[in-house]
Amino acid sequence: MTGSLPLALRLARRELRASLAEGFSGFRILLACLALGVAAIAGIGSISTALTRGLAERGQEILGGDVDVRLIHREASAAELAAIGKGNIVSRSAEMRAMARTLSGDRQSLVELKAVDGLYPLYGAMKLDPAVPLGDALALRDGAYGLVAEPNLVARLGLKPGDRVRIGEAVFDLRALIVHEPDRVGDGFALGPRAMIAADALPPTALVQPGSLVNYHYRLRLPEGARDVADIKSLVARLEQSFPDAGWRIRDRTDSAPSMRRFVERVALFLGFVGLTALAVGGVGVANAVKSFLDQKRDVIATFKCLGAEGGLIFQIYLAQVAALSLAGIAIGLAIGAAAPFMLGSLAGSLIPIPVEPGLYAGPLILATAYGLLTALAFAIWPLALAREVPAASLFRGLVAPVRRLPRPGYVAAAGAALVSLALIAIATAEQPRFALWFVIGAALVFAALRFAAAGIMALAARIGGRTPEMRLALANLHRPGAATAAVVLSLGLGLTLLVTVSLINGNLSGEIVKELPGRAPSFFFVDIQPDQSAAFESLVRAAPGVVKFERVPMLRGRIVAVNGVPADRVRAAPDAQWALQGDRGITYARHLPENSTLASGAWWPADYAGPLLVSFGDELARGLGLKLGDRLTVNVLGRELEARLANTRSIDWQSLGINFVMIFSPGTLEAAPHTELATVTMAPQGEAALEREVTARFPNVTSVRVKEALEAVNGLLGQFSLAVRTIGIVTLAAGILVVAGAMAAGFRARVRDAVILKVLGATRARILGIYVREYAVLGLSTALVAAMAGSAASYVVVTRIMELPWHPLPGVLAGTVAIATAATVGLGLSGTWRALSAPAAPALRSD
Repeated sequence: MTGSLPLALRLARRELRASLAEGFSGFRILLACLALGVAAIAGIGSISTALTRGLAERGQEILGGDVDVRLIHREASAAELAAIGKGNIVSRSAEMRAMARTLSGDRQSLVELKAVDGLYPLYGAMKLDPAVPLGDALALRDGAYGLVAEPNLVARLGLKPGDRVRIGEAVFDLRALIVHEPDRVGDGFALGPRAMIAADALPPTALVQPGSLVNYHYRLRLPEGARDVADIKSLVARLEQSFPDAGWRIRDRTDSAPSMRRFVERVALFLGFVGLTALAVGGVGVANAVKSFLDQKRDVIATFKCLGAEGGLIFQIYLAQVAALSLAGIAIGLAIGAAAPFMLGSLAGSLIPIPVEPGLYAGPLILATAYGLLTALAFAIWPLALAREVPAASLFRGLVAPVRRLPRPGYVAAAGAALVSLALIAIATAEQPRFALWFVIGAALVFAALRFAAAGIMALAARIGGRTPEMRLALANLHRPGAATAAVVLSLGLGLTLLVTVSLINGNLSGEIVKELPGRAPSFFFVDIQPDQSAAFESLVRAAPGVVKFERVPMLRGRIVAVNGVPADRVRAAPDAQWALQGDRGITYARHLPENSTLASGAWWPADYAGPLLVSFGDELARGLGLKLGDRLTVNVLGRELEARLANTRSIDWQSLGINFVMIFSPGTLEAAPHTELATVTMAPQGEAALEREVTARFPNVTSVRVKEALEAVNGLLGQFSLAVRTIGIVTLAAGILVVAGAMAAGFRARVRDAVILKVLGATRARILGIYVREYAVLGLSTALVAAMAGSAASYVVVTRIMELPWHPLPGVLAGTVAIATAATVGLGLSGTWRALSAPAAPALRSD
């Protein structure tokens, strides 16, 4: 008999057909494990691509134009307007935060106010309820302009269409509810509901004062023949070159919502790695299924070897069968993953703010296929290679005396190469390779730790014994030849470790946001206080009952345009520091070091300093940007470029939620610039509503932000992200449970033999069942304890080192993990054991 590939394929086809006809359950485990993992990876990749493609395809609608030119604090000059509008249709709008309140003054709410002109929107459609044209809804009638708002504002203020509401010093008629605002996604994170008014209605509000935080948008609709990417890029370059000191931010439709796009990509990156973990868990199931299949084929393999078959032929026969089954499982997973964007669009399209562009995306499907094939290969080679090496005589007695040998070096190298290829692909295709590298290293360490823990459990079970015969037999089952201990600890342990890690991170972060931060955070942030209002504002606040702390500082907006003469877009910054070079940042000036900061390097300037402009920078961010003392930073403030020298760096206590700025400048130069003031107030909760009413009534231009509401908004986003992660984590756990079921099925023949012998020796069915309950309970409990320790360690590192927050063990989460693992293991074990107890004794005894 030769080892030719055609012969191997022919024999593999015949034997696989016979095995399928017999209904081998291990095949179902193999198919399900691969299908789950591949579906998770393909689905996450396809949904991410559908969302990013939706952002790209509907870029004009999301941005509100082909190009968006944004200025902060000031409107465009006549020369700038002429350049922007040359040959283009320009729609103007102003956006800011303000306070809306009922005419009686008993209710108020923070709103995201948007004042639009008659051309808005240039792309897309504004949908209102009732369905009236936007211009009609905002028009001046009977002495009042109209207002349209999102439903949650109406609910907060207890209004209905036709009621009147006050914003600033103007009164508006609420004429319709906003059903759809085409460019809402492009505005990013919102602290309050949208309220929209006409551009002509903004001056009567008296909200716009010198230094007020107002974003002026000039959205452009280009001529029909000048809308391709080259024309848009040419226009943007011309504007930036013509007005280098304008201080504006220009976006185009090719990247209409960069913050949303980055969020989608990063969430997809993390969820993709969680899906890869599910696939790795499934790989253990592949190995168990292959081993179980080969165990049932001992007689066939022995016959092949006795007839002179070479080991290579046997390896080829069963590798071909595993490959065929793996391809089937991968195909199932790909079908589910490919359908994911369509299901998301039909089931949840209206619930998510990002447009979904359903379609078949080859990239994620090809990547998932590569992951599936490499996983199947990496985990199947080892048991196949072991079957190749075992002599025929050993095969016949392998059930009770398995030969423990390693495969040939070539097979070990092939399995290792497949695993390394998995890691390299994961790193090479990740948006953040460094994060991917650490994920791969962490997963490998957890895998090794669980494998070591499994060996420790088996060694401990062999050493300690038990006080009763039932307990001794249960512990013996954990370390006997062919025991499922290693497979259960690896597969169930990986899934549980992931869930424990995610649950503890989410629990600690939610606890910090919901319980810890509000206890030490101020009650309010008050924004847009005019300098001539500051004394009266402070007097009003300090006189309010329950106020325990008041702090106010000047605030401006500035954008870093160069570092040591190098333009900001060319500065090589660490990934976690690049945000500081993108867009405007809040800045201030101060004579003294803030109380929530400590100097990390350098020296603070004297209180009476009057020399060249100096700047203090956050220490971590300075390191990320590669800054050192004495470096020069060029910052654009209100269209004027100022150069400052780095005098010191600070360690900032961000957890205080007090007034913190990354950049603090020395006094002098910025004091003459138009600016507003920012204030924080800490007070007893029972007086908050009364103070907010008094402030908004006396100072209509001042905006109040309740810290509790802001934290609730952040916690809502966190909850949505956590739900997505837990959903994928459950897929991982489901894969682990499948592997456990496969491991139990693999040991079914041994269970039948044990049960028969014990019954022959006089044991009752209840007593035998008690032995197995003890075995599975010990196994599940041990796995849960290992997963709880591993997950706790991983979450501790993430929370304390990366998030820099205090970590708490959350015993409820850990207790739930222990209960789930123990119940799952006992349940799965008993489901297979019951069939073993029902098996007749004669066939089992004759087979020996």
